[in-house]
Amino acid sequence: MRSISLARRAVCEAVGTAILLAAIVGSGIMAEHLAGGNVAIALLANALATGGALFAMIATFGKYSGAHFNPVVTISDAWQGGMPWSAVPLYAIAQILGALAGTAVANLMFGDPVFFASHHVRAGAAQLLAEFVATFGLLTTIWGCSRRAPRFVVFAVPAYIVGAYWFTSSTSFANPAVTIARSLSDTFAGIRPSDVPWFILAQIGGASAATLLFHWIDPARNTKASQAPCPAFSSPRFGGPQRNAASSTASAAPRHGPIA
Repeated sequence: MRSISLARRAVCEAVGTAILLAAIVGSGIMAEHLAGGNVAIALLANALATGGALFAMIATFGKYSGAHFNPVVTISDAWQGGMPWSAVPLYAIAQILGALAGTAVANLMFGDPVFFASHHVRAGAAQLLAEFVATFGLLTTIWGCSRRAPRFVVFAVPAYIVGAYWFTSSTSFANPAVTIARSLSDTFAGIRPSDVPWFILAQIGGASAATLLFHWIDPARNTKASQAPCPAFSSPRFGGPQRNAASSTASAAPRHGPIA
């Protein structure tokens, strides 16, 4: 199989992140409209729609770009040698632009302005701890599965996100691109813009802690973290030839799923 160019990988990241955000924001709006004020039902609908869309996007784009859809996943993978640092800025830009596009589409589909700042307050130490925990759990799931059980990445990551919607007080943003985009929709899934920087700092902390943990737990696989076999997601690495099933990554290089 021929190598996939960085530009094509970035487009995959942008499109996948856009669809993910359309699902997150759009399902939140729909749930709020249909739940009759029952916040628990609305959150359940939002969580299930997010998990379903995330599963579909990992399955669709995993073998092309790695299906990160999340800047902290991209940075963590580059840190562990799974992708070159030179690719990180384009991936992150694509993820953020895709997230903004998906949010805009969701807003427009329900007759709202393209962007309108959220007033949903998500502040305080408890919320920041929740984001640290949510992102730590997400990266723990990604690292553990991609290294030792890569076939389960496509199932484990969406399952974790659906669960984390419910066990974290922040409803598990766990993604800087998602956080930025959701600040521009004053709907069920929104976040007040002034709370965004603190959420992102907590997310970086959680991702760093999980990556360091697996650097210590699994030192034999610290470099080339995405080399676990997963034929279903095998594809060329950045700038390199196709690997065989024994050394291919869990999806495209790097072989992780994202995130929401």
